[in-house]
Amino acid sequence: MSGAGAALISPAELLEVAREAAAAGAQVLAGRNGDALQVSNKGDAGDWVTAFDVAAENAVRDVIAAARPGDSITGEEHGTTRPAEASGYRWSIDPLDGTTNFIRNIVYYGTSVAVADADGAWLAGVVNAPALGRIYYAARGQGAWLEEAGTRTRLEGPVPGRKGQILATGFNYDPLVRSEQAAQFAGLLEGFADVRRLGSAALDLCMVADGTHDAFGERGLNEHDFSAGALIAEEAGCWVRRPRLTSPLDGGPTDEERLDAWTCAASLELSGKFPL
Repeated sequence: MSGAGAALISPAELLEVAREAAAAGAQVLAGRNGDALQVSNKGDAGDWVTAFDVAAENAVRDVIAAARPGDSITGEEHGTTRPAEASGYRWSIDPLDGTTNFIRNIVYYGTSVAVADADGAWLAGVVNAPALGRIYYAARGQGAWLEEAGTRTRLEGPVPGRKGQILATGFNYDPLVRSEQAAQFAGLLEGFADVRRLGSAALDLCMVADGTHDAFGERGLNEHDFSAGALIAEEAGCWVRRPRLTSPLDGGPTDEERLDAWTCAASLELSGKFPL
């Protein structure tokens, strides 16, 4: 591992912190109150933020900072926090993936927490979806798992070759980008029986891992959208493509860089369905 001051810690130990942190964020979301959302817009039409996004990120950060004070943190709402003597580990937080769903009381939303080492390898990730009662999680090299209704299930990805395959995807808030995506959509859908657009990339990736979706592909995601879900899909044995985006520690990607990149997960047989 590179990075001055980096002390080795196992992915399993990091997963325990990630689970606790994601649970803290999900607990905030579980207190959803339609009269206390305090909704505002972050710029693009449809890109919303609520008081719960901010409170959930605060809760996640508090857990990580208490357990791992030397680690850097990058989050959707509060940006980057980097200690003077950084450990080399970095956490990526999306406190509320699926904010529009949350506002409208559609159940597909959750808190996503992941951690990478100094070389950028993702080591542990959790997506905690309180309205669904599901906790998806993975540690590198240890498989992917779902906890639901007191049952723990190992995830093994989609069933290869099944009929009626479903593609999950999403669309950008920018009207021009969305028009380009719409133009590509027919080609992307070719060979699939149907499509789902659930409004949470983190959960879409997890639902490839658990075999609900056969494939997921979306252009223009931020790192915090896919950091945990992509690791979970990968550990479930799926083919995964992550964008090679500029790290938030280096200022993050430009809009052009981000919008040019695809995040994808599928069974290996479907890997060729997505644009390069």
